[in-house]
Amino acid sequence: MNAPKFWKIVPALLVACVVGVAYAKLPPAPPVDPAKAEEAKKKAADVAKKDADDLAKAQDRAVERYKREKGIKAAASAPEPMKKK
Repeated sequence: MNAPKFWKIVPALLVACVVGVAYAKLPPAPPVDPAKAEEAKKKAADVAKKDADDLAKAQDRAVERYKREKGIKAAASAPEPMKKK
């Protein structure tokens, strides 16, 4: 190929620039107000609890649907444990 040397070096320079930008040091995060951090933590806990409840409901619906489709009858009650005499 008869391309000038300059055009052969351009892709290497572009890659070097992209890598340099990707590994650039980010500035430190600003300090967080303790009250705001506590509020955010409570909010995250509430969201996590709601997500867990939603997941449990979805799993229960899936189990009920599976039982309906497969014709499995739910046990009326759990068997009573044996009593010692």
